[in-house]
Amino acid sequence: MPKITEAADIQTVITTFEMTPGTCQDLLDALKDAYGAYISKQPGFISAGLHVNDAQTRIANYSQWRRREDFLAMLRYAEMRERNRKINELCRSFEPVMYEVSATFESI
Repeated sequence: MPKITEAADIQTVITTFEMTPGTCQDLLDALKDAYGAYISKQPGFISAGLHVNDAQTRIANYSQWRRREDFLAMLRYAEMRERNRKINELCRSFEPVMYEVSATFESI
């Protein structure tokens, strides 16, 4: 489970996927398989979470990596390139964006 803290020296990647409600479950299954069988086993992977909106038209993926280079290396492997081609067929678009945590808040 992702732990979000300002003090963590990690790379955060938030990827949004846009799809139709008819392909949402197929895309979610493909993403779960990618994480379970491949991504979670890559060097530098820490954690990830998948989030689906109520209309089933968007999936947000929050992932954490030890270093930016670890995430980029994972994307370059042939297996991930093939998985991304299949994922691209299931959605209108997807965009991974790297972030740094700037602030966190909790209830007291």
